[in-house]
Amino acid sequence: MSLLESYFTEYMPYAAGLSENTILSYKYTFRLLLNYLIQEKGIRAEKVSFQCLDYDAIAGFLDWLENDRGCTVSTRNQRLAALSAFAVYAGNRNMDAASVFMTSVKRIPAKRTMEKPRTVFTIEEVALLLRLPDMKTTIGKRDHAILNLMYASGARSQEICDLRVRDVIFQKETTRLILTGKGNKARRIIIAKPCADILKRYLEWRNISRELDHYVFSSQTHEHMTLSCVEEIYKKYIRRAKELYPDKFREPRYTPHTMRHTCATHMLEAGVPIMAIKNFLGHSSVMTTERYAALSQATVNSHIREWNNKWFHDAHPANASATAKDPMPDFLR
Repeated sequence: MSLLESYFTEYMPYAAGLSENTILSYKYTFRLLLNYLIQEKGIRAEKVSFQCLDYDAIAGFLDWLENDRGCTVSTRNQRLAALSAFAVYAGNRNMDAASVFMTSVKRIPAKRTMEKPRTVFTIEEVALLLRLPDMKTTIGKRDHAILNLMYASGARSQEICDLRVRDVIFQKETTRLILTGKGNKARRIIIAKPCADILKRYLEWRNISRELDHYVFSSQTHEHMTLSCVEEIYKKYIRRAKELYPDKFREPRYTPHTMRHTCATHMLEAGVPIMAIKNFLGHSSVMTTERYAALSQATVNSHIREWNNKWFHDAHPANASATAKDPMPDFLR
């Protein structure tokens, strides 16, 4: 437990410089692991040692995630990756003590997952979505600016939450954003003038255009907007869009990341080079960006099928789905 504590309080934030979201995700993995050991094995958190974390315990934990908690294979693999990362750290600090744990984790492979097509909005759906916020209200003005900016920039939700006034640079002909992404990597991008005008009017309306340290977007209770707030904004407008336009927005689930996927896909369909899209989105590898190429091809195929059905339908008429007291150590909260 002492190694686990130093891993979260010293190594991850300072030595590795990992983001707060990554640390929280890893902490949640170990909270789940301790819950499993407490509930299924009867081992209290303060009694957990590396000897407890043998192959049967780790494999049982991963099976518990899938079978009892209903986690997907992708989530199961993410939890295994978190355990593997800590196993390397523990092995480097105390090989003798951590050898059982390290060996156990290495023996368990990640499961293969079937990659699902990424959900994107059509150009018409984006236009409809951006018109939904009520511009007569304070919340509507904010949401209108957020939705427009996320489409124009392809920014991640956390990048939008962390955006400060100083990160928006208005120039005569262009407007640049400084976005800080995963691994605290900053990138500069140019956004389209219509979106820049919306953003400029919003900052002036809020009277914060000169307060450089102020966050651009705030919630009703906090100056620094949270990811959950962005998610609620999307849920609200997707729900309204589905009610108003039942023939559109047909996918079962949309998330804030859908707008990032949409931005990338529309850029590809507009002929923007894939390396330019990679840099624009802040991908560390072009392989990540290339996934959108397949998605774009799927969109092309959809248009072709629509064209075939429209023009050749008549010629071929026949061919027409816990416990009351929190047992967790303080450093995992």
